[in-house]
Amino acid sequence: MATLAPIHVDLRSCSDVFNAPVGEPDRTPRHTISEVAAASGLTAHTLRWYERIGLLDPVDRSASGQRRYRDADLHRLAFLGRLRLTGMTVADMLRYVELARRGERTMEDRRDLLLAHREEVRQRIADLHATLAVIDYKIDLYAGKIADRNEPADGDDPADAPQRRKQSA
Repeated sequence: MATLAPIHVDLRSCSDVFNAPVGEPDRTPRHTISEVAAASGLTAHTLRWYERIGLLDPVDRSASGQRRYRDADLHRLAFLGRLRLTGMTVADMLRYVELARRGERTMEDRRDLLLAHREEVRQRIADLHATLAVIDYKIDLYAGKIADRNEPADGDDPADAPQRRKQSA
C-alpha cells in the first residue's frame, strides 16, 4: 500500500501576519478573536464593533459559532490601525473601506481620500516638529540656568554651591 507524503503548509502566525501584512493572504478562516486581539492590540469588543459598523467584512464562524479571522482581515486591520495612528477618523476609514469594496473603479476616489489625509498628516508632523523645537529650546534654557547656578563664582568656595542652590530656589 502506498503512503501519502505529508503536506507541509507554511502558515504564518496571527502576529506575523498582522505585523507584516504582505503577500497574498491565506484565505483560511483560522485566527481566533483572542489571537487577533493580542496581535492587533485591539479589544475583542472593538473587533466586534469594527465588524458591526462595516470596517471589517462579516467574519466567518466555526461550527461552535466562534469568530475565525482570515489573513485578509488582519491585513485590513493593520492598515486601519495605521490610519487611526495618523488620526484618520472612523468615518473616513469607513468611507475608504466602502470605496474599496466597490472595486477598481473607485481607485481614484480612494487615492484622493488618502492624498487629503496625507496632507493632514504632513501638517501635523510639521506642527509636532515646531512643538519639539520649543521643548528643546526650553530644555537647553533650563540646562544653561542649572549649570549657571551650580558653577561657583570667582572667589567662591565650591563647597558652598549646595547652599547657593538652596538660596536661589
